[in-house]
Amino acid sequence: MKRGSLALLFILPVLAFAQQKSTFKYELVGNIQQIQDPVQLLVLSYSVDGKRIFDTTRLENGNYRFEGQLSEPVRSTLRVVVDTIAARNKGIVRRPVMQRDLLTVFLDKGKIEILTVDSFSNSKVSGSKVHDEYAKLAETLKPLNEENEKISKEYAAYYRAKDEQGMKKLEPKFDEIDKQMRQVQGEYVKAHPQSPYAIFALNDFAGYDVDATAVEPLFQLLPKQVQESAAGRTLADKIAIAKKTGVGMYAMDFTQNDTANVPVSLSSFRGKYVLVDFWASWCGPCRAENPNVVKAFQKYKDKGFTILGVSLDRPGQKEKWINAIHDDRLTWSHVSDLMFWENAVAKLYGIQAIPQNYLLDPTGKIIAKGVRGEELEKKLSEVLQ
Repeated sequence: MKRGSLALLFILPVLAFAQQKSTFKYELVGNIQQIQDPVQLLVLSYSVDGKRIFDTTRLENGNYRFEGQLSEPVRSTLRVVVDTIAARNKGIVRRPVMQRDLLTVFLDKGKIEILTVDSFSNSKVSGSKVHDEYAKLAETLKPLNEENEKISKEYAAYYRAKDEQGMKKLEPKFDEIDKQMRQVQGEYVKAHPQSPYAIFALNDFAGYDVDATAVEPLFQLLPKQVQESAAGRTLADKIAIAKKTGVGMYAMDFTQNDTANVPVSLSSFRGKYVLVDFWASWCGPCRAENPNVVKAFQKYKDKGFTILGVSLDRPGQKEKWINAIHDDRLTWSHVSDLMFWENAVAKLYGIQAIPQNYLLDPTGKIIAKGVRGEELEKKLSEVLQ
């Protein structure tokens, strides 16, 4: 899988947009008297300038209202918090948080109204031009999203049963759906570069692993003011990093401390094939992939191959990092600054989801990226005969 799914990756939860000086006011209002779930309060969350913003409000006769200042339209998540005890007393069987509790809303200038009839997630949003365009594209993507949801449920069942073969057979299906969704998003940007939603569609098209050759031409179609907006500059930075970290480029050198606080530089591995492996002890998909990495290391370590692990573990959790290394038997070099998603090397390489890796040849040139499982072993067998 190249881009993967939520089942296989741990994705950076915050998309950082630099804040501009000029701002506008938004107002978000709605009523949820129609839904059966006993709602306690509502939570509105979105990202601004790399920070996750959370705002809450309680109901007054079923009505709710949010307002605030923004520098540009943002994608937000509106969630109802349900009193599960009261729900149980009403005979409603549910988990604390369900998909029907969540609603994507694009905050824009002016008053935005939400009409809820049954399920909160099926609410209708009006008053946001960006959201109007999002809704149109979402309708086009609906069959693909429904198919992806169906496959995700199958994958989850295989995961619970620890059926690795079952999970593996679904990966090509995820890839195909992802490919089709990207095609729709890319075509939307080509056809509607002036749309207020185009920058969001392009970000979705770019994904967590930006292909500069595919994304940059579409970026150039956007109006100049959009390219120079906060969101535009953020995407431009991602494209610039992608150009530096593409296959055929020489990997940027870096130095971080290992588990014994000894500085280790990437350049010190010159002369060997080296896998720069981004992971973390808290990352479930990373831990699930580790046995495959161990297998490849054991098979090729005596043939000029080694690994440098770069961990995105959290501040103050060095012990968890070290324990995971020991528990998963990762007997190669490891470095980290224990800064979570702010890890300096991860930022240098534009890492937005883990696990992620780069395979370098003895000169330090990137010859593959995002190779996992059998794909990693296949690539190593090609270069290490």
